[in-house]
Amino acid sequence: MFSQPTNPESSEEKQSAIASDSHELELLLADSWNRPLRKRLLDHLRDTLSPEKLPPLHLTSRPVDVGMLAGDILSLPWYRTVFTNLGDVISPETLPPLQLESRPVDVGELIGDQMSHMWWSSLLRSLADVAAPERLPALQLTSAPMDDPSLTAGAMQLPRWSSVISTPKVFYPDKPKAALVQAPRSAAPPPKPDPAEVEFVHVLEADLKRDLRRSIFRQRLWISLAVIEVLALIGTSIWWK
Repeated sequence: MFSQPTNPESSEEKQSAIASDSHELELLLADSWNRPLRKRLLDHLRDTLSPEKLPPLHLTSRPVDVGMLAGDILSLPWYRTVFTNLGDVISPETLPPLQLESRPVDVGELIGDQMSHMWWSSLLRSLADVAAPERLPALQLTSAPMDDPSLTAGAMQLPRWSSVISTPKVFYPDKPKAALVQAPRSAAPPPKPDPAEVEFVHVLEADLKRDLRRSIFRQRLWISLAVIEVLALIGTSIWWK
């Protein structure tokens, strides 16, 4: 047997191939999830007291100012939001003009703005529309009017459907008369039940009623005990000294 010559490049390629084969998809949780509770608490305290200093973030895109995040707004105390709302009402923020990239379309006043007006403003607007209505431009129609005289006269006359049909009339034969139906004979009276069976049914009915009464009594008893226990717990939690 001849020994193969050892080549450093071939050995490195073999090691890299073995390493790539050893990396498999790991579907389990990381090892940090299995750490004890005290170690995780210490890590959280260390991150809170002395957080890790990261290098400045290098952005490759143009940043956009979206204001304060929703999480930061919710973390603020209640008096901060009150003061912020008062500041926005007294001295609102002056924003730069909006840069539009599309052609604006005049849609009139928005519904939200109309609802925010007082009631007398809408009343005055309605009176102004009645007294001096707005003059709109002439309507541009793309279809030609119909020259039917029946339509221009004010009433449309339609022919009867029977005069429009060109097929000959068809007369269907009369329906056959129903034959005389004989009166049904009186049914035979049902046989009398056996007295033993009647007595057995009565006994079963009595047993069933007794079981139902007992179950209802037990249900009311347990519900009453549960209500008394809940009331006792509430009373002791409130008036206990």
